[in-house]
Amino acid sequence: MGGFFGAVSRREAVLDVFFGTDYHSHLGTRNAGMCMWDKENGFRRQIHSIANTPFRTKFEHDLNDLCGTSGIGCISDSDPQPLLVRSHLGIYAITTVGIINNAEALVDKYFSDHRHQLMAMSNGSVNTTELVAALINEGDTVVDGIRKAQEMIEGSMTILLLMENGDLIAARDEYGRLPVLVGKNEDGHCVSFESFAYHKLDYQDEYELGPGEIVRISIDSMETLVKAGDQLKICGFLWTYYGYPNSNYEGRNVEVMRYKNGELMAKKEIEEGTFPDVDFVAGVPDSGLPHAIGYSNFCHKPFARPFIKYTPTWPRSFMPPNQSVRNQVAKMKQIPVKELIDGKKLLFVDDSIVRGTQLQGTVDFLYESGAKEVHMRSACPPIMHACKYLNFSRGNSDMDLLARRTIFELEGEEGEKHLDEYADSTTERGKCLLRTICKQFGFDSLGYQSLDGVLEAIGIDRSKICTYCWSGRE
Repeated sequence: MGGFFGAVSRREAVLDVFFGTDYHSHLGTRNAGMCMWDKENGFRRQIHSIANTPFRTKFEHDLNDLCGTSGIGCISDSDPQPLLVRSHLGIYAITTVGIINNAEALVDKYFSDHRHQLMAMSNGSVNTTELVAALINEGDTVVDGIRKAQEMIEGSMTILLLMENGDLIAARDEYGRLPVLVGKNEDGHCVSFESFAYHKLDYQDEYELGPGEIVRISIDSMETLVKAGDQLKICGFLWTYYGYPNSNYEGRNVEVMRYKNGELMAKKEIEEGTFPDVDFVAGVPDSGLPHAIGYSNFCHKPFARPFIKYTPTWPRSFMPPNQSVRNQVAKMKQIPVKELIDGKKLLFVDDSIVRGTQLQGTVDFLYESGAKEVHMRSACPPIMHACKYLNFSRGNSDMDLLARRTIFELEGEEGEKHLDEYADSTTERGKCLLRTICKQFGFDSLGYQSLDGVLEAIGIDRSKICTYCWSGRE
């Protein structure tokens, strides 16, 4: 996925952009960049790969060369950015977060008059942010261009621009699938995905953009250029996994939601008589931990950490492209506490089960460490559809997803007609899915949180939450 941070200030803003961007590192692991602006020097920019090294380590050496009272930074799981663009609309820096499902069609349309060109990446594809900039430049004004670009894009696109006068222009995607928040202090304003990022920099909450809203942010003011729409579809997976514990979206805190979600899971199992007799409840580090705490608190089974993720030398940003190497890295991160595993019956709660590529290794690791039983719980429903809005999964096909792959193995194409049944653990097909995955991975039992449970835990109007990855419906 990705995230961005921007600031416009009366004082030097490099450190605000540096630390504000760093606090979005949980949202991406591939590329990152910073671009600063001041009256004397204009734009200065740096882009680095963060595939093997965290943002802060890569960019701290650039701080002496970057200066400015305005700037933007980004963490990206896609192409290098921010980009500097020069067009009839002026010079500006741009960063984006989202996915364009009709990119090739847009490129073909853009090239149709034979007067345009776009730089190709090493694999021949076009940089997504460059394509967005090209679409914006088709407009008569920046705002007109942003609106046209978002209308043409199939998928989702949230945009942040740094203009040549130092102002920022922020545009939340049409259905508000990701948050965009504005903070304020005595020296100026900032814009961010994550509120805690600017709270730590002594900005206070000022405004939260609505779906499709476009604003101009200057030192002393924030002006709405395009009013918000009335159709909000914020991503429910933000609370389940992507959001940082301190974050608040639509007034609902991530950590509080996860405690509540775990409680609802335990309550349902106790009521249905499916709660297993275990010695400890544990969370799969890191985002599974709060779900497990809520589960443990409700069922009054001790919470424990039978294995710890070793992050000092294996940071989250280390994501080798080769799957077998990623599996080996995941194994190297898991350090057991034998005293909490040997001879114990354990129930683990993970935030989600997506592709299942590392699940077998985790189960084998626990049994090899002496576990008597391993029960697995997913804090969200089976993921049935690859996200077409935020690119939160590296897989490009629904068949990369464990649940869909298993359903196809069970029924072939016929199973595609019964996805809702498979997602419901009370149906025969739902029970069959659980049994099959249990057998495949060696769990003693498996359970998924229901869609109703997740939505109840989030606690906002259900019609405002995108559940596409679970239900196939927005």
